[in-house]
This record gives sequence, C-alpha cells and structure tokens, in this order.
Amino acid sequence: MKKIENIHRNSSLLPLHFLSSSSSMATIFLVIILFAAISSTCFSINTFTPKDNFLIDCGAQNVPTLPDGRQFKSDQQASSFLKTNDDYKVSTTDANGINPIYSNARIFIQEAKYSFPLNQPGFHWIRLHFFAFQNSVFDLHKATFSVNADKYVLLHTFNIGNDNSTSVKPILKEFLVNITEPKFTISFRPLKNSAAFINAIELVSAPDNLIFDNAVALFPVGDFLGLSNYAFQPVYRLNNGGPLITPANDTLGRTWESDEPFLTNKNLARSASVATKVIKFPADTPTISPLIAPQSVYASATEMGDAGVDQPNFNVSWKFDVDTSFSYLLRMHFCDIVSKGLNELYFNVYVNGKMAISNLDLSAITGTLATPYYKDIVVNASLMTEGLTVQVGPASAEGGNANAIMNGIEILKISNSVDSLDGEFGVDGRKANGSHRGAVAAIGFGMMFGAFVGLGAMVVKWHKRPQDWQKKNSFSSWLLPLHAGDTSFLSSKNSMGSNKSNFYSSTRGLGRYFSFAELQEATKNFDSSAIIGVGGFGNVYLGVIDEGTKVAVKRGNPQSEQGINEFQTEIQMLSKLRHRHLVSLIGYCDENDEMILVYEYMPNGHFRDHLYGKSLPSLSWKQRLEICIGAARGLHYLHTGTAQGIIHRDVKTTNILLDENLTAKVSDFGLSKDAPMDQGHVSTAVKGSFGYLDPEYFRRQQLTDKSDVYSFGVVLLEALCARPVISPQLPREQVNLADWAMQWKRKGLLDKIIDPLLVGSINPESMKKFAEAAEKCLAEHGVDRPSMGDVLWNLEYALQLQDAFTEGKTDDEAARPSNVVVAPSHSPTPSTTTTTITTSSDNNEQAQVQAPRSDEHSGTVMFPQFSNLNGR
Repeated sequence: MKKIENIHRNSSLLPLHFLSSSSSMATIFLVIILFAAISSTCFSINTFTPKDNFLIDCGAQNVPTLPDGRQFKSDQQASSFLKTNDDYKVSTTDANGINPIYSNARIFIQEAKYSFPLNQPGFHWIRLHFFAFQNSVFDLHKATFSVNADKYVLLHTFNIGNDNSTSVKPILKEFLVNITEPKFTISFRPLKNSAAFINAIELVSAPDNLIFDNAVALFPVGDFLGLSNYAFQPVYRLNNGGPLITPANDTLGRTWESDEPFLTNKNLARSASVATKVIKFPADTPTISPLIAPQSVYASATEMGDAGVDQPNFNVSWKFDVDTSFSYLLRMHFCDIVSKGLNELYFNVYVNGKMAISNLDLSAITGTLATPYYKDIVVNASLMTEGLTVQVGPASAEGGNANAIMNGIEILKISNSVDSLDGEFGVDGRKANGSHRGAVAAIGFGMMFGAFVGLGAMVVKWHKRPQDWQKKNSFSSWLLPLHAGDTSFLSSKNSMGSNKSNFYSSTRGLGRYFSFAELQEATKNFDSSAIIGVGGFGNVYLGVIDEGTKVAVKRGNPQSEQGINEFQTEIQMLSKLRHRHLVSLIGYCDENDEMILVYEYMPNGHFRDHLYGKSLPSLSWKQRLEICIGAARGLHYLHTGTAQGIIHRDVKTTNILLDENLTAKVSDFGLSKDAPMDQGHVSTAVKGSFGYLDPEYFRRQQLTDKSDVYSFGVVLLEALCARPVISPQLPREQVNLADWAMQWKRKGLLDKIIDPLLVGSINPESMKKFAEAAEKCLAEHGVDRPSMGDVLWNLEYALQLQDAFTEGKTDDEAARPSNVVVAPSHSPTPSTTTTTITTSSDNNEQAQVQAPRSDEHSGTVMFPQFSNLNGR
C-alpha cells in the first residue's frame, strides 16, 4: 500500500497549472483512483500477509536485525510461549557472515515445549533453524533429539552431525502442517544422556491456495484426495535453468536452488531464460500466482540440449536422493518461454519411469505463451525403491518442436499412516502400517510362493497333456490359457470365421486386458442409466475403474452388423497410435463372446451435440475454430505420423470428442485402413456415413487419404452452419448441406446461412478463409483437394484473423452502426426450430433462406437404401 500512500502524499506537489480548472482536478483524481485500484489489485496478488507470524530467535537477548527486514522476537519477548524445566542459553561470536539468528541457541536437557495461540486455522510453515557452534554447555554435534508438533513427528532421533557431513553450516528444516486447533505446540525431546537445541523457530501462516485437497496419483492412476489430512516436508525446491533464489526474493520466504547438481546428464540439457516482466500470471486463475512460485522461477527453464542428432528423441532427467519409506507430493512448474507460437511444444513427463503427463501442450492449457502452470503428482512409496527420478522428453505429437522443458520442481515428503515425517513410529509409539522393507519382503515371498505353485501346476498339466497336443496350433491353448473365458473373439474360433490366434494377448502391447467381471463392476452391470452414447457398434457406458478413474466403455451389440473385424481393427490401430488429438484406447475385453473396448473418458461428449440438437451453451467462433484445428491435427497425424499412414474412413462430428477443456480428439477407428505403400488408393468396399462420404470413393470404390479430407470439409460446414449434413424435411435443394452451402459460397453469400448465433461475432475475413478451406476439401476429384497439413495451415490462419478481430473489437463497438445484426442472447429451441433470414440478392429479389437447427442425425435412418454406409 506504500505506492498508493505516496501518490496521495505527492499530489500536493503537482504544478498549479494542473489544478487550474475543476475538470483538470477531476481528471487527476480519476487517474489517481484508477492507478490506486490497479496497484491494490497487483499488491494483493503478489504479496501475502500471514495471520499468524511467530518468529523467535531462541536465546537472543536483543532483537536481531535481519537482512531481509524481518524482525524476530528476543528470548524475553517470547518467554510466554516456552515451557521448560532445565535449559541453557548460549551464544557465539564466531558466526561472522551468517544470519544473526544463528548466533544464539537454547539447549534443553529435558523436554521443552513452545506453545502458540493461533488466529486462523489452516496450513502453516514450521521452520526450525539449527547451527552447532562451540559452547561450554554441550557439544551440539552430539546432541540427539526428536521434535514433535502436536500429533506429528517432525524429527526422530535427529543429530546434526549425521545430517550434514561438514556439520559447520546452518541447517534449516522446513515443514508444512495443516493446523485445526487454536493452540499449537512444538516439543523438543532429548534422548537419555543427550540434549536438544534450537537456534530459531518460525511458525507462519501459509496461503489457503498453496496446497489443495486433491492431486493426481501416479500409481494406482487416479485422483488422490485428502491432502489436507497430511503434513509435508519440502526436501527439494529447484529453480530449473536459473540461479539460487533466496528467501528475500520469495514472497513466502522460500529458497530455490539450481537444478544443475541433480541433472543426470548435463550435456543433454541447457538453460533458457527471459526477463521476469515477460511472465504473466492469469488474472482469471487466482490459484496460479507468485505465491505458488515467484516470477523468477517461471522466467527460467531447463530445456533439451543439442545432442548432435538429426531427430532428438531423448529425455532430460533429474535424480533425487529421498527416503524411500515415504510417499511424496511432486509439484512441477511449467511456463512456455521457448516457443515462438502457440501449439508448437508437445512433450511428455515421466516420474520413476511411469508416464505422469502425456502430450503436454502448455499453450493449449493457458491459451498463451509465458503463462505459468503447475501440476501436482502424488508418488506412492511403492514406487520409491530407487529414489525419485523426473524426466521430460518430446512427445510423438506431429508438427510440434522436438523439445521439452521444466521450470521448477518441488518435492515434498508426505507424512505416513502414524503422522510421522521421520521414521516409522508416531508420537504415541504406534508403528506405521507395514514398513517399506516388510512390504517388499512380503511381496518377494508371495512372488516366490506363486512361482512354485505355478511351476507345480505346469508339471501336472504336462503329465495330463492331450495325446494330439503337437497337432494343435499352440500349446498355450491347454497349458497356459490367456483368459479365463471359455470362448474369446480374439483367441478362439467364432462365427465370423477368424482363425484361432493368441495375437491379442495383453503382453503384445495392445492395451490392458479387462475381465468381463471388472467391466460389469465398473459400469454397475451395464446399467442403462450409465449409457452416454449409442453407435453402430453398440452402447457406450460411463465406467469407473482403479478407484475413481472414469472411462468410456463401448460394448459391442451382438445384433450389430459391425463385428469382429471392426473390433480387431480398433485395437490394432489405437494400440500403435498416441497423439494429443486422438482418443486413447485403455484396453479391451473379449471374454465370453463379448467385444468391449475401454477408452479415456471425454466429459464434453462429441462435437455435434455442441452445435445443434442439445440444450448446451453455444460455442463461440473461436472455440469452433480451435476444435476444428485440433481434429485436423489428429487427422494429419493419422495420415503422416506413421511410416505407412492411416485413413480414418469415418470422419464426422460425432467422431470428434471433446475433453474437459474442449480439446478435440478424433475417435472411432473401426473402419480405418492402412494407406497404400505402392499406389495412390486402396480398393475396398464402400463404408462410412452418408452425407460425409467422398463421392469419388463411392463411385470408384478406391479409398485415399483425400477421402478423409472430403469428410472433414463437411465437418467444417457443419461447424459453420450448425445444421445436420442431411435434412430430408427441408426443400430438395437444401437437403444436402455440402451442396447447399457451396451454392451460397459461389454466390458470395455464405454469410447468409451461417449459424445465427455467430452473426456479429465472426470476423468476415476469418470466415472467408475458413470457407475457402472447406471448399477446397470438397473438390470433386481427390487430386484437387489439399492435404490435411494444408487444411490445418488455413484453419490456423483463420484463427489468427479471428483473434486479431476480437482484440480490436472493443474499440470498434463504440462506432458500430445501429443497424448491424447482433447475435441473439439465447439459443433457439432445439429439435425443429427454423430461423428464416431475409437476404437481398444481386437482382434485388428477396430470397428466403432456411437455417434449420435440428437434433435429427444424418445417416441411414432417413435413407434406407444406403444401409451399408452406416458409420460407427
């Protein structure tokens, strides 16, 4: 608030001619008020005033002056907090160049307690300062003691000589504890014939949004809830790619060290940095602020170095020595300061060899560059057998730069089952539920016992083997059955005539194998209330696996014309594809004549529902562009991201799914085909969805990647006009969206049939570029159509035009003529609502244009003669 006070104080020094009129005075005061409001907002975001702030210099006779301006209480001022029967005050004059709080100490021969009355519950920092200087009372290098904080064990049989090999430097032990009682006690308990000591104590409130109650668990994968029930000890805090950050430069008094000592291979990494003023914290996301990490952390990063290879495909790794008996909260800080444009940087994050974050695109999350973002991961103690390793490496996302970054790493130890942060015993002597070594021994014994049982079973089976076993395709059919089901679409004969095969074993990299019982439990026995979608293959159910992970479970309908071939194709295709804009296949089930696929759950459903047919909020033009760009990225990767290329063959808005951030992901690969290696097309039976089908493919039965381009062109028109691709209830010339829209495009009047909800908010140049891209996609002959890469480029350019239009729109609105049509504030009623727009053609004749908004799906339900074209 000093800046604001200075403004008021200096306002009397303004030249008199500035105050010559009342209008000038009003203007000045208005500027002052606005500046004060802005300064107040920035001040509140960048600073933190703790409700509880206890700083005690133990043993000090006078109040020390600290370089960072903080003021500690002397021993006399803090006497009301301490309860002890036998203690000594000592000091030293040999602490030159060291923080003054380390010049004094209190030594306790018996248990001593500091009790603090608190003003506000919540997380609090506890910082304990230790410096073993020479004194005449006790050799502090030999002092062994424990420190408890109410129910938490902070330090157990702690000895400063064991903690620091040199034992000549001050040691800071930092903890973060959620305190719910109005009184909080820290106790020091020396071992028999030993002593405890402390140089300084800090008990300071932490911001409410520093630690949230939930995070992502690495193993088992899912949400980790209840973080507020644990205590934490920060063991590492790194400023990646940057220098040491001292408490004086951190709002919360934290120290951030360089990451260089923790790099496993320094030659694979290099530092990048920008000015701190470049870093912009999101104004609409108060959870990400300088209180989480200072700007200087996000202004530097460690990125992939130049390894002297043409195609970098390595990881940058950090290795940390940690107590493997505990679980850890890993907070990773990211800020894209290395990219020149949006959506250029895609990378993966691994923790102890497991995928922690896949295809991370920071600009897609934050919407801009140089904007901070962080991710909390809980790493279970069972994964800590060899310490903690964090890695970043380039993703396989096509079109991005082969790079990966990390701006900051925080590693916080999590208290165990008896509320201890040091050792396996609680304050009351309870032992943690199974020590780590005990668990490892039990697992090892169990594995050994299981191996012997399995070996015995194999011997028995061998002696009971059938006489004609050598004639069978594989001994595994009778010796080592892969699945428990009696029959399997993927391991036995079936009515479709596929031969027996063990190809689809989960050991072949085809995803996780689910038993039918698992999926019954996940979907509540395929309860009809859990149905979230219906397709040609069967119903799609919302399921929950692994204690909270939501998945989409697609169960094949035995009556469906789509059977084993589509099922196998889906598994084969998705098992070898990984991309941010492709829906991921988690696993499958082929037990008891079932055909079930398990995908990642996409909470926002498919694209079509957000355009028409559902009572959902309307998408802005920018959102539609971003969704189309995402889908184009996915299709471009299909066509070019593998050695042979893949043709989707069923591109439509219901096969473009949206996650929680409206990120588009292409789905449903049951009709996909490998692109030809030696010729331009695949001769195959016509399959797809009517309305999206490439007419050249329909005529010649020759499939190419340009067939996907045609279908995507129809998707673009659907996004622009928000109506079904086939509407039989309309006049003949309007039934087919592609034909109808192209007629108006050739007249230069396409803007007359766009979604009414876009009128007034869409940049004409952006729409023009978008329409041109759609028109090129819909060329009659495949050779005349662009590649998906060219389509993607045009859509990104349309987005840039829209962004530029939006930025300048605020200034233009004041001068807008009153007769400009603006979008209605509410969506028309779905189902059969029709908007009639009167337009004036070149010959001044009035034309009635119907822009229907219908929930009726296109496809064979309206054209039975095309039943063989039904998509999935």
